[in-house]
Formats: sequence, C-alpha cells, structure tokens
Amino acid sequence: MRMFLKLNSLRKPSVHVKAPGVLALRWRLQRCCFCSSPQNESSNISVLRHLTSKIKATGPISVAEYMKEVLANPVSGYYVRNDMLGADGDFITSPEISQIFGELLGIWCVSEWMAAGKPKHFQLVEFGPGRGSLVTDILRVFSQLGALLQSTNLSVHLVEVSPRLSQVQAQNLTGEDSQSARDENEPAYRRGTTATGLPVSWYRRIEDVPVGFSLYLAHEFFDALPIHKFQRTERGWREVMVDIDPDMADRLRFVLIPAPTLASSTLIQADEQRTHVEVCPEGGVIIQKLTNRIAEYGGAALIADYGHDGTKTDTFRGFRGHKLHDPLEAPGTADLTADVDFSYLRRMAGTGVACLGPITQRHFLHNMGISIRLQVLLQNCPNAFTQRHLLQGFDMLTSPKKMGERFKFLALLNHQRLSSPVADTKSGKKPPAPLPVAGFSELGPLQGRN
Repeated sequence: MRMFLKLNSLRKPSVHVKAPGVLALRWRLQRCCFCSSPQNESSNISVLRHLTSKIKATGPISVAEYMKEVLANPVSGYYVRNDMLGADGDFITSPEISQIFGELLGIWCVSEWMAAGKPKHFQLVEFGPGRGSLVTDILRVFSQLGALLQSTNLSVHLVEVSPRLSQVQAQNLTGEDSQSARDENEPAYRRGTTATGLPVSWYRRIEDVPVGFSLYLAHEFFDALPIHKFQRTERGWREVMVDIDPDMADRLRFVLIPAPTLASSTLIQADEQRTHVEVCPEGGVIIQKLTNRIAEYGGAALIADYGHDGTKTDTFRGFRGHKLHDPLEAPGTADLTADVDFSYLRRMAGTGVACLGPITQRHFLHNMGISIRLQVLLQNCPNAFTQRHLLQGFDMLTSPKKMGERFKFLALLNHQRLSSPVADTKSGKKPPAPLPVAGFSELGPLQGRN
C-alpha cells in the first residue's frame, strides 16, 4: 500500500550548508601504535587530563571506554556540553537537509500502524532525536492525517542523553510547555505537550520508555555508540586500545595489546574473515531490548544510519566543523563515530523479529515515493531559492555519490506483520496476503532505475 501526502506547505528551509564528506578515515594498523596530531586548544584540556589520569591509573583503555568518556561523560562529554548539529555544529543530518525525509518516515509509521490493525494506543519513540527536526516533520504528517488518527491515543517518547539537546528539542516541539521532573528518579526526566495536544516525554534509557505498541526510530543513533576495535595477528585476535604517547604527555595514540582481552575473546565471531573488526556490544544490547519489546507488544523499529553489511574494517573517525577530524586529537571537541555493522545488528536480533534490509537510503526513499513528493513541493514552492533548496536536498539524500548509497535502512518487525491470516474454512475464501512493508518493496518509482 502506498500513501501520498496532500501537503502543500513547505517547512522553512534551514541555512544551506555543505554536508560532510562522509568518507572513511583509514587507520592502517601495520604497526603497534599511531599518534594523533598536536593539539593546543584549551577547551579540551579537562577531557584530556581526565583521560590521561585514567590511563596512568589503569593502563590503556578500550576504544569503547574512550568514546564513552569523550561523548557522554556527565560533566565534560561532547554530547552533554555541545549543540553539535546544523550549520554552526560539526555535522548535519538528513532531517535538516530536507523536510521530505521526515515526511516519508511519517508515512512509513502510519503505514505500519495501519498494517498492525490500527491499535488504539500508539507510541512514537525516537532514539537520539537531534534538534527534533525528524519528529517534528513526522508529527506534521500525523496532523495532516488527523481524520485517520483521531481516535488513537498517540504519544511521543524521546530517548536523549544530552540535557542541552533535550532543551532544544523541547523548545522546537512544545515551546514553553515543558518542564523537568521534580524527582530525578522518575523514568521521564522531562515532559511537555505539543501545540496539537500530544504528550511528549524524555528518557535517558530505553528501559524507562513505557511498554506497549510502539514504532521505534533510530536515525544516526547507532553510529555514535561505543565500539571495540580488534586486529588479527599471528597470535590471534588482539584489541586496539588508547594509550598516552610516551614521547608527548599531551598526546594520545592507538596501541595493540599483546595479550588477549575479555572483549577480544568473546566479541568476535568464529568464522570472521576480516583482518580488522569493530564491534558495538552496546548496540547489540539495545537491538535485543527492541526485539523483546516488538515481539511481546507489537510494533516495529526502523534503523537508518551509514554503515555496511559486515564488509568494512576500520571506520572509527571524528567530525568537526563538517570535516574529518583525528579522533584522538583534542578529545571532547569533535564528534566520534563508526560505520554501523548491520550484519551484527541482524545477528543480535536473532529470530525474535523479522528483519528486512539493510537496503540503501536511495532505494528506500524512492520506494517511499520521494520523487513524487518532490514534484508536489516544487509545484507549490514560492520562489527559486526554495526550489534550489529542495533539489539540492533531494540530490544529497539520493545520489549514489552522496548519502544515497552510504546510508542504509533496516527494519525490525513483529513476525505477525508478515504472516498470512488463517483461511476461513467455512467460506472457502482465500485470506488476503500481508501488506507490503513500505520502503522495502520495489514499487513504481524505483523500477527502471540503475
């Protein structure tokens, strides 16, 4: 089933910025260690001092621990202190590039809700919602389809670890109508209400989100979760860790640990063929929790991120000012990321849910009708500047040389979603086939494309 919006309104375009060239920063582990470039920025001194103190006390730390400290430390973490999105930040995401992206994901959500039998209670859950642009565009779709959703108890639930970003999201979604929880032990640390009356809640962990029929969205979320890095050697798998450069006390370096670690002994598959592997155990745990929830309470999850299907090796890198950045230089001043291994996520989901994908963003968006939606907006846009903005966004999202091939989509579905209804033996009628899953079926706009 295909659904098309009759929206004529245009979201106010954001300032046009040059999107990051998302190219892998290759660290060739042919020697035991690699040093970062010198840094002299005062803004990262406290983070660097904290890391060097930890390393001096306990020895080299894993890349996963390094990422946790740099990104999510409650005092000095990059995500805690910074507003890193947009033209003035370090990177820009698809919802900021074009409103069409969020609108099509909104159609996907409504399609899956309908395929599940239109449950009366419907939770929209997003992990790492950035500025709230994606959920804002999705809620605009829900508002346009108000007649369809009017009898539904709809609520929004955001999993966000950054206090600063949660305030930005609250301002964009609820204006002044939100407040922090009085008791820090409450599951939701912030609550508010949108202009249309939808309740919005903020959480730090998936465990705190209420159970029930939910559609989960994770857009550029898994790429920022901590990874372990491993290198195959003549003596077996060894873990790559972060240490202090012995020649310069204010620099960090990668080192190859000579003995096996608990991680290197437990996280690598026995049939692994690559020589360098990155594993994200925290991502695996979240996938398993999503799987359990979807299997028990229904719903689905849609994961969109740049990544691969178990083929890439060393992808750990930093982004600062929309440019690649040495991940060990000036810790705390740049975003850290690694390509998502979708084969690992599928393996962690196991048989508890049905997995579709990964497919490229280009295929997913064309299947969702992005070309048709673009034409509708172009016909109703007020000026040439807006037209250029829409066309540039379309190209950035779908071009094979840009985001179109690098970004992938993976869906986790309740098994009943794809199972055929039981035939009525009395009437002899053949039961209808399950509805196709939007975005993952090659429909009209994709056919004939290279």
